[in-house]
Amino acid sequence: MINYFQNKELLFVKFPIIFPIIYGFVLFVLPNFETELIFLTILLLAEPHFAATWPFFLNKINHNHIKENKLFLVFFPFILLVFCLIGFFYFKNLFLLIFFAANVYHVTRQSFGVMNLYTEKSEEKKIYTNLIYFFNLAFFLIAFFRFYIPLIKADDLIFLNGIVITIIIFITVKYLIKFNYSENFLTMITGILIFFPVCFVSNPVHAIIMGVTMHYTQYLYLTNKVEFKRSLNFSYKNLKKFWGIIFVYAIIMSFFSMVGKNDTEFLKNLIIIPITGQMLHFYLDSQIWKFSIKHNRENILRYIK
Repeated sequence: MINYFQNKELLFVKFPIIFPIIYGFVLFVLPNFETELIFLTILLLAEPHFAATWPFFLNKINHNHIKENKLFLVFFPFILLVFCLIGFFYFKNLFLLIFFAANVYHVTRQSFGVMNLYTEKSEEKKIYTNLIYFFNLAFFLIAFFRFYIPLIKADDLIFLNGIVITIIIFITVKYLIKFNYSENFLTMITGILIFFPVCFVSNPVHAIIMGVTMHYTQYLYLTNKVEFKRSLNFSYKNLKKFWGIIFVYAIIMSFFSMVGKNDTEFLKNLIIIPITGQMLHFYLDSQIWKFSIKHNRENILRYIK
């Protein structure tokens, strides 16, 4: 246990299971603090993770790359912004479903990426990849049939969780025996458990936030690592600016997220501001962390290894 907390990469990236455990403990042991729990998680983890995209993307090291790829890095984000505004106000239910699907896909891609960073054996990597995609798709479907088309009722949850837990135990034991224990195995476990809360939480907000706290810490750790190593080559002023932007953005977007719960129609609609920021994060990250692109390999990947 001591080694776990001393190994920062294991704690924040490979197996950050402590964060959903803390979240779940507060949620179920102190249910009266549910609103405060959501707000603090959004303020300290969720919005900082979304915020990190902007200084990371707009860093001067990317300026020429952005100019050379305006279609994908300028025009497409603008079109996405317009789509978010139209979707939220004209076909809100469908738009929110698209938003959730994009969220799941984005988190799944990061889980795959993190696993891919540390797993070297091709057979192990292929199997772990398939497991991450399989479970995240399964959890998306469970969420869809619980919260969007409620075919799965509260009375079904014990049976549902029994099946899911049995499958997870069977698969994890099987591949633990096949590949032996390693931190790579824990990284795979992280990837398949992120959306497991959809099977037992009653509020869909917790389904999005609880397990995804692991995703948030992974992203914050890795972006900070890259920015820190870049700063060694330039100036620590860049690193201070990086966290300054994150701090301000997180406060502003957390405010808009919480006023979205207000009964006033105008204030309720302000939730579109952080949602749009999150959708842009999903898209821009798919471009920033695309290591098939030479620029990203030279300016991001080499600082992670």
